[in-house]
Amino acid sequence: YSAGVAAMPGYAVERVRFADVVPLVEGFRRIETFLAAEGVPLTAFCACELRSPGQFTDEGFIAFNRLYVGTLERWGLFSNDRNPVARSNVCPEVDAPTEPGFHAFSFVRPAAGAAHSFVCAGSGEAQEGAGPYSEKTIRYGETAPDAMREKACFVLGAMERRMEALGGRWTT
Repeated sequence: YSAGVAAMPGYAVERVRFADVVPLVEGFRRIETFLAAEGVPLTAFCACELRSPGQFTDEGFIAFNRLYVGTLERWGLFSNDRNPVARSNVCPEVDAPTEPGFHAFSFVRPAAGAAHSFVCAGSGEAQEGAGPYSEKTIRYGETAPDAMREKACFVLGAMERRMEALGGRWTT
């Protein structure tokens, strides 16, 4: 799992957004074609923004990850249980896709003099570590205002820690 990525000096992170959500297999194919056309290696792929029809079960998430991780392995990005690709997965309530797919992706390319750039992976209200999500999730299944506030504070804190670890900060 990667909580985020930062470009090294002399490189920049660039983001590409699809006009519509593209199913996972087709999205990987389009990304592969795009990166080749841009003259950058597949290992330049550094982040993806996914959309799914709904929350995965633990078993569904494992099945989804098999395809996802298999592609990253084939591209030379995933090895020895190490994944350098930041990932966010949103389950929109409005206009949800019928299957998981790509909304956007990011890659790095050489860019002399570029400003520092980074991408944070998304965070849900689940704490890191092993175990079922139901046991790791802040106030699992609760939607009362105080529960939602606690969940939001947890997520915002996680995002701020990730951003800081990548050398980012809020600007004024």
